[in-house]
Amino acid sequence: MEDLRQIPGFLFFDHIAITVKRGELEQQVDLYKTLGFSEVHREDMLGTDQVREVLLRLAGGPNLIQLLEPLNADSPVAKQLERSGGRGGFAHVAFRVADIHKAFEYMRGKGFKIIDAKPRNGSRGTQVFFVHPKTTEQTSFGYLMEVVQEGASHV
Repeated sequence: MEDLRQIPGFLFFDHIAITVKRGELEQQVDLYKTLGFSEVHREDMLGTDQVREVLLRLAGGPNLIQLLEPLNADSPVAKQLERSGGRGGFAHVAFRVADIHKAFEYMRGKGFKIIDAKPRNGSRGTQVFFVHPKTTEQTSFGYLMEVVQEGASHV
């Protein structure tokens, strides 16, 4: 049997994404900073995402918190906030991989319900794809999963 770490190439948790109500992003960033997090990246993701993203790191580790504020009512994050009664909170878990295309093909071949037709550009120069909370026909993780390959802009 092949070593599963070698097949999809999972390395570590890249980030935990948290939705933030419009107008509350800076307050949230400041609150995380009081806990010792430092801001390492900020970007407006346009296109289908329509979010403002802030990435925060604790100490020197590889794991990040991603705060997502919708830029408008058409943002998927705005729709997620609406479904949760307007409360911010958990959005998804992202796993870092060595090779996004190998991970995509492997997971698709194993029956994972992949939302994206193929890996696409993410923030900070990454390549990403998302896996539906109803993970496979047989079982469900129950949360949105993002798979991320580090890009040219290392964070």
